Amino acid sequence: MPPLILASTSRYRRELLQRLRLPFSVEPPGVDETARAAEAPSALARRLALEKARAVARRHPGAVVIGSDQVADLDGQAIGKPGDHDRAREQLRRMSGRMVVFQTALAVVRVDTGFEAVDLAQVRVRFRVLDDARIEHYLRTEQPYDCAGSARSEALGIALLESIDSDDPTALVGLPLIRTCTLLAAAGLDVLSPSVSEGHTS
Repeated sequence: MPPLILASTSRYRRELLQRLRLPFSVEPPGVDETARAAEAPSALARRLALEKARAVARRHPGAVVIGSDQVADLDGQAIGKPGDHDRAREQLRRMSGRMVVFQTALAVVRVDTGFEAVDLAQVRVRFRVLDDARIEHYLRTEQPYDCAGSARSEALGIALLESIDSDDPTALVGLPLIRTCTLLAAAGLDVLSPSVSEGHTS
C-alpha cells in the first residue's frame, strides 16, 4: 500500500479523512491561495486543490496525495475564509436569505505512476434570513473564522441554513468523501480492499 498524505492544514479535512480508517499523514502544502483576476469560484477551488496535491506529491513521489479546497460562490463571486469577526459578519449579512453554492474541489496525485485527477462537488445551500442579533450570537459562539463563508455546518452553523442540496454529504464540511473513495481507488488505493490495513494519522 503506498503512503497516503493529506496536503492540508485543515483539522476538518483531517477529521473527515479519518472516517475511512486508512493510515495517513498530514503535510502543509504551502500554496498561495490568492485568486487570479476574474477567476471563477469553481475554477479557483479546482486549481488550488490540484496545486496543493502537486506541491506535496513532488516531495513524496511514491505517495498518494490528496488536496482539497473550498470556495463559497455567491452569484459568481468567491467568498473564502473570513479570518476575523468583522469579515465574517459581513459575509453572513450578504448571504442572508440567499442561495450559495459551496464549490469543494478534490485532487489526487501520485507522481510515480503519473496519476492525476481532479473532481468538484457542488453543494447548494439556502441561508435563512438572518438579523444582526442572530449573526452576532452565532459568530461569538462558534468563531468560524477558518470556514469558507463563515458557515460551520457541522455545528451551530446548521441553524443558519434552510436547505442543503448535495450528492456528496461531507463536501460542505470540506472533503467530499464519496469522490475521495472514487479517486483513491483510481490511484490504486481501494478503501474497501481487505489488503488495506486500518491505521491512524501521524
